[in-house]
Amino acid sequence: MGELTRVAGAWRETEIALTASADVPDAYSAVDVWADFVHDSGLTLRRPAFYDGGRTWRVRFSSPLPHGRWQWTSDASLDDPGLRGVGGVVEVEPAEPGAHRFLRHGFWTMSAGGRSLVHADGTPAILLADTAWALPWRATEEQVRVYAADRHAKGFNAVLLMSVQPDMGAVGPRDRQADEGFGVAFEDLPTGHVNDLNPGYFQYLDRLLAILAEHEIVPVLQPVFQGFGWKGLGVAGTVVPPAEYARYCRYLVARYGARPAIYLVGADGSGREPQIPAGGAEVHAWDCYAQPTGIHYRPHGDNRAWQEADWLDFQWCQTGHGGEHVPERVADMWRNTPVRAVANGEPTYERTRSDANAAGWWQGHEAWANLCAGGTMGVVYGAANIWQWKLHDAEPGHAPYFLAPSGGWRDSLDFEGSAYVGLLGKILDGLPTTDMEPDWETFVSPRSVRVPGRLHVVYQENGGALRPSREEGLPMRYRVVDPRTGRILAQGRREPGQAIPDDDHAPRVVVFHE
Repeated sequence: MGELTRVAGAWRETEIALTASADVPDAYSAVDVWADFVHDSGLTLRRPAFYDGGRTWRVRFSSPLPHGRWQWTSDASLDDPGLRGVGGVVEVEPAEPGAHRFLRHGFWTMSAGGRSLVHADGTPAILLADTAWALPWRATEEQVRVYAADRHAKGFNAVLLMSVQPDMGAVGPRDRQADEGFGVAFEDLPTGHVNDLNPGYFQYLDRLLAILAEHEIVPVLQPVFQGFGWKGLGVAGTVVPPAEYARYCRYLVARYGARPAIYLVGADGSGREPQIPAGGAEVHAWDCYAQPTGIHYRPHGDNRAWQEADWLDFQWCQTGHGGEHVPERVADMWRNTPVRAVANGEPTYERTRSDANAAGWWQGHEAWANLCAGGTMGVVYGAANIWQWKLHDAEPGHAPYFLAPSGGWRDSLDFEGSAYVGLLGKILDGLPTTDMEPDWETFVSPRSVRVPGRLHVVYQENGGALRPSREEGLPMRYRVVDPRTGRILAQGRREPGQAIPDDDHAPRVVVFHE
């Protein structure tokens, strides 16, 4: 039977170590290892293994089923008895799922209509993402605990991360607490390659992502950035050979894909860079849990590269750094076919260049406006000095264009706008938001999204009495919420044609629900 591993319940990661019988030259780049898991029911899942230094490969696996036995067998491109033909059993014992959202409902995948996130059990989900691109190579475990606790409390459930420091020309000490210091993932990245893996970097990243997972924050994993990068010093994401890029994407699936994840295979480019389809196809081939995979674009892209690709689940625009609301970018993407989920993946960072730029309620309005324009996958927030993980006010070496006037990452954690964005998720939590769509017919002018007959969410930028122009598909129950505080202002059951009154003329959200 082989080694027996017991796991308490579904969606809990377990790890299997495989040890080669001899040293393997170029182990990361030259050897493929994987394992097939076959359940009592006949369901079969294949998980890639990842190289972890020395003679060690590891397989990480989570059962999507709450009980039963999985018999696993390893295989490899190398005929080594420690890697090929090894087997064992993972036994899943019934257990209470506990409070953790992803243990109760499973990983995220895409809805049947392709517009929304849902958990594996069908529970609706909305992405509430922060942007901390540089966290993987800059932050310490202690810092990430502070960061994750703050973002979880505010309602965030995801964070955009560059998985490696992408600038080929970046220099600095290998010290996360030193000015201009950073961790190094690949020793050969400065030459435009990702073959010389540093296992210690990823072992540290394991611990950082585990802290995020404890706080129900899903990493949005970007392999090697295509746009500006960290300091604008020559990103490798447009230079790395596509085959190397694809191999690294597979490595990310192997190392982090047995826990909640999103794969952002293209970021801040045109989307047509050859690395992106190579990486997307590799993720699609190896991710047995069908977690979301997509692209995030630069501000001047058409936002529809590879729209017909089987591996593509979502398209995210970017509206730049000038503090402008441009929800029409999201609305334009909504109309593209085949249907893909949509979001604004990078609105203006709060307080970039000035304390007034995109500050405070600007961020709340941006989130609700993008959602109602068709960004029904969710909303994304970012703060200056957090995305670079600037250590302190006087740290040198960062591009002034992207900095807040003062402070470091910890100061930016308290920027006002983050609370407003997080509240969007809290206000909509538990509602049947799956595959909701923009609506301009039920009311005269306010922004809104609906699931006919089940849900209608109206965002009124300046408040005012709200009277329906049609009743078809509009639920009778309602509640009025202040999106700046989350406080319920009124609720009840209306009569057909009845207006929802308002004398304050302030931002409000009206939720009509079953």
